[in-house]
Amino acid sequence: MSMFSRLRAFLRPYKVHMVVVLISTLAVTLFNLVGPWILRELVRLVTQELHSPAALERVGWLAALLLGTYLARGVFEFLKSYIAHVMAWNYVSDLRVALYEHLQKLSLRYYSDKQTGEIMSRVVNDTEKIEPLIAHNIPDLIVNVTVLMGVTGILLYLSPTLALLTLIPIPFLLVVVWIFSGRMRSAFRSAQAELSDLNAVLQDNISGMKEIQVFTREEFEQRRVEKRSLGYTRELLRALKNAAIYHPSVEFWASTGTVIVLLFGGRMALRGEMPVEDLVAFLLYLSMFYQPVTLLARMNEQVQTALAGADRVAEVLDVQSDVVEKPNAVKIDRAKGRIEFDRVSFSYTDGIPVLQDISFTIEPGETLALVGPTGVGKSTIASLIPRFYDPSSGRILLDGRDLRDLDLHGLRRNISIVLQDVFLFNGTVLENIMYGAEDATFEDVVRAARIANAHEFIMEMPDGYNTQIGERGFKLSGGQKQRLSIARAVLKDAPILILDEATSAVDVETEQQIQSALENLMQGKTSIVIAHRLSTVRNADKIAVLQDGRIVEMGSHDELLRSGTVYRRLVERQFVHSSAPTALH
Repeated sequence: MSMFSRLRAFLRPYKVHMVVVLISTLAVTLFNLVGPWILRELVRLVTQELHSPAALERVGWLAALLLGTYLARGVFEFLKSYIAHVMAWNYVSDLRVALYEHLQKLSLRYYSDKQTGEIMSRVVNDTEKIEPLIAHNIPDLIVNVTVLMGVTGILLYLSPTLALLTLIPIPFLLVVVWIFSGRMRSAFRSAQAELSDLNAVLQDNISGMKEIQVFTREEFEQRRVEKRSLGYTRELLRALKNAAIYHPSVEFWASTGTVIVLLFGGRMALRGEMPVEDLVAFLLYLSMFYQPVTLLARMNEQVQTALAGADRVAEVLDVQSDVVEKPNAVKIDRAKGRIEFDRVSFSYTDGIPVLQDISFTIEPGETLALVGPTGVGKSTIASLIPRFYDPSSGRILLDGRDLRDLDLHGLRRNISIVLQDVFLFNGTVLENIMYGAEDATFEDVVRAARIANAHEFIMEMPDGYNTQIGERGFKLSGGQKQRLSIARAVLKDAPILILDEATSAVDVETEQQIQSALENLMQGKTSIVIAHRLSTVRNADKIAVLQDGRIVEMGSHDELLRSGTVYRRLVERQFVHSSAPTALH
């Protein structure tokens, strides 16, 4: 239980619920113990006071008392069950929220080798596996242990000799539990891992259905899903096979206790060494004695499933982000926007450098363009500024302060980003544009959309700004999505602007319109522009040319055309393929 104990902090808000469940559980246990004793009294009346005038009246009182016992037990059983479920599902909800909150704090490095479906499985499926432990297993554990203790005391009172004989099967039961607990937990953990993989494949395939169909990969993907599904089934059946052996074994050894009582108790009653009513009560309580033992053994299957889920949840909660905010981080309001890279190097994987010894300075209001072939580290530089990652060595400064000394939330509030891979949420156009500026007015939204050249196509949509755009903006074209992303950045109005291929998904005419709007937007802002089309960066104050993770040339467009080798070669290459080459000069 050590793994689950690490998650018990989430139960603290439900102390009152736990007290109610505990009291109700003990009450249920008490009323369970009263029933057989009332039946013992009935047997005594029948065997010893059959002709007593008061016997009939006492039978009526015993029946009324038994009825009251069952009614009271039902009330407390309801309280135990319902309050336990209220507590358990709220616990699961809190755990899911905490898990999601923790995931938000992890750097992008954590997500680089994780599938969305796998993470979702941990947040949704694995947390749900813990619910029966809180709602059923722990209350049942209290009931069964209490019943076991109470019944043991009553059995010893009725016949110490016979009670000790009924304990003979217990060591065999414990051996069975010990052997199969580890096997079942391992098997259920493997099954949950397979289910996580299945969820990951399904999530990927559903998101990429267009690609699957256009490349006619339906059969291949079906086989892949089938393989994952069969893997989950195989591991689950392995766990259930252990359970199928486990439960009959437990029930067999529990049943031998009844055989012992029948053999020795029957002889004792025939010899007059034990009253008949005590033998009947002993048999009734014996069923109660082995019932908790059997239930505790059966419960072990659910417990192992829950603990396997707790293992996987705790694994995520134990992950420490490599981007950590200092306890005394400096709070910042609106930054001036001076950015300095001081001998920065970075690697996604140890031993494979992406950036090497990068140094440059961007003064407030300046524009730096990053150019070079694909894979030289341009987007990585952009990702280091909002601290999606921390450099492997060197420093990045904002207004003279190391980014690692700044409050993360405050830092990112000062940065607007338009990424190459646009992400829009399933909601309205208005909600997506306002995503980074919740306090903006509708007029502000319209102004931002006009700057991004998006207002016209928005007004042509069925519900204008209230049009639902579908998951990831499914109902929009690539250019429309990009312009909404630009409008979102415009509305945020941060002093630092990062444009990562911001015009890559639009045609030449629209690109020229957006480029004009972006130039107005960049006035007074520190801007980092990444583009393959050199026509979009020619007006930058500085252009940094990257090659093999290093800056090999830096200067303005005109300076690099005169003296730069790599940049001039890039320009000439685009000059050959461009339909409007004069735009470069």
